[in-house]
Formats: sequence, structure tokens, C-alpha cells
Amino acid sequence: MTQVYIAGFGLVSHLGSNLKAAISNLQQPAIAQYRQIIGLEAPAPYFSITTPSPSNWYARCEMLIKLALSEAGVTNRQGTLYLASSSCNLGALEQGLHFANSIPEFLTELAQMLDWKGNVQWLNTACTSSLNALVAAQNAIENDLIEEAVILGIELENQLSLAGFAGMQLLAAHTPKPFAKHRDGLVLGEAVAVLRLSKIPSRWRLCGGTQVIDSSQASGASTSAYQQMLTQALNQTQLNASDIDLIKVQAAGSPANDQIEAEALKTFFADQQLPSLISLKSRLGHTLGASGAAEIALLLAMIEQQQWLDVSLSDEELDPKIGINFSTQAPSAIRHLLVCNLGFGGSHSCITLENREHKHEH
Repeated sequence: MTQVYIAGFGLVSHLGSNLKAAISNLQQPAIAQYRQIIGLEAPAPYFSITTPSPSNWYARCEMLIKLALSEAGVTNRQGTLYLASSSCNLGALEQGLHFANSIPEFLTELAQMLDWKGNVQWLNTACTSSLNALVAAQNAIENDLIEEAVILGIELENQLSLAGFAGMQLLAAHTPKPFAKHRDGLVLGEAVAVLRLSKIPSRWRLCGGTQVIDSSQASGASTSAYQQMLTQALNQTQLNASDIDLIKVQAAGSPANDQIEAEALKTFFADQQLPSLISLKSRLGHTLGASGAAEIALLLAMIEQQQWLDVSLSDEELDPKIGINFSTQAPSAIRHLLVCNLGFGGSHSCITLENREHKHEH
């Protein structure tokens, strides 16, 4: 079967205009900006992209996307572009600018903006959009429907997303505190991320991915669905649980979902040592549809540059109902890793990556 590789990746985020800046700023405490939401008294924290850019939504969007495309080494505009976003161009509407009346119209505008000659598709499964776009692209490449693909995760600031999460009382008062006893919600953020997929062998092989839908829980996450997701991910790649060296978990700071995710992990790995865990949302913010691509880009850059983000909690900080903690350092060797995301509507998505240059990273 045709193998699919992540040949390049780029990221513009709260951490900086590229991955070099993100790695440099990774160890600094995340400082959120605050946004006033009409109808709510308290302002909401937000991780915005502070890279100097035009104020016009379309000009800013174009500039940020082109930065990420360039960093990922995207030069061919003939391939298929998969847009992963939950808000698309809502920011333009809020600025009173021209607003496409349909998604196909916006995709046409996006293609013109980027001089993209190939097909453009849009996936919106909330916070799992990027991972599901990866799965769709991999299937297309494996079946020789396309030669290569670009995953473009975009989430730019808009009032509707902030107001929606605030209205559901899902936002933290100040900073996200995943797995902590006193966590009180998540902090949204902006990101533009690019993953370039190719048949040409490179360091990172995309082994496969899966999505499990279970909308039975009000919080969106289900312990049984999460375990089913992990089972399907391993069966698909013919790996054992013991083969997984690292898991990038959702862990956004949600009081309900954090506990559900932790219970699923403890149960699934009950017969063996839990793999190393890492969470990135305390630095990137929760970037919704772009989160999968953004977190993969950052995580792969961290591994390649032998950097680590220690967000582990002290015994006093850790929620005893969670009972598991993040790793204080990178695993001694990272060959197989899982990237897990959860989304509204009960979407549980996971992809498996193989590090073909695995060695003792530390």
C-alpha cells in the first residue's frame, strides 16, 4: 500500500510567526489578552497571534497563511488543499467586509487569494477538523486519487466563537490548567497551521487515523468512545498499546472532559505503564478547527529540536480524580505517537505517527 508522509509543517500562533519562534517562546508563561464580549461583564482571556499584520481580515488571513505555507515548504499549488476550520471567514463578516454567502464561494475566494490551482475542500468537525482532514487526505493519496495534499488549519479571532464558548460557561477566568484540581475551563486562541503530505519518504510517516462519534454526553466526550478510538487506532496500524511512546492528549482544562479523558486512558492502559503524556493547549490556547494541525506542527518541531514542554503538576495541584500527570521530560525514544483531539458533537479523533528516525532523544 502507498505510504503517506508529513513532508513539511508550518505554524503561526500565539507563540510566534513560525516554529523557530514558537520553540523559543515555549518555556515562557503564556500571557493571554482579554476580550470584552457583548452581554457579559467579565472579559474573556484569549491567545491571539501578535505577529504584525494588516487589520483588514482578508489581508491578514492571506499574510498568515502564506507564512505557514512557506515554512512548510509548499511550492506546488496544483495539489488538493484541505481547509480545516470551524469559523472560516466569520471575522470578515464582523468587520463589515464582503462576506461569501456560501462555503463554496469562500473556498473559491481562498483559492484566488493563494493562487491555488488544485482542488480545495473544507472539513468542519469542530475541534477534530484537522485530524479528520488528515485522514481524508491520507485515504485519497493511498487510493491514488491525488499525489499530494496540504492540510490548512485556520482559526482566526471572531466574537461568535468567544461568545458561544462564554455562553456555555466553558472559558477559564484567566489561564488554562489542564488536569489541575482548580481548572475552570479553556482559553481560545488563534492559529494558522500547515501540514504538507507526500508519497516521498521522510521522517514522519502518517500511519493512520480514526474518528468515533458519540454524542450521548453533554460535555462532548465519552469514556467508552475514547477507548474505542484508541482501540481502532491501534488495530488499524497493527500496533500494541506497548508500542506507543507518547500521546498528545486533548487536555484543554475542561472540568468534565479532562476527567473523562483521564479515565479512558487509565482504563485502556490498565495492564501496562501509561505512555508519556503531553498537552500543548496551555501554550497555544484551544485553536478549535486548527488545533490538530497546529499541535502536530509544534510537537514534531519539539521532537526534532529536542525540546520539551513540562506542564506536569505538583501533587497539590493535580486533581485526585484525574490521577495521571503529564511527563516532566521527553521519552528516551519516540517511535510511535498518538495525537488525540475531542470535538463538539461527540467527535473523538486520533492519528498515529511513526518517527522513522527514532532514537534516544534525550
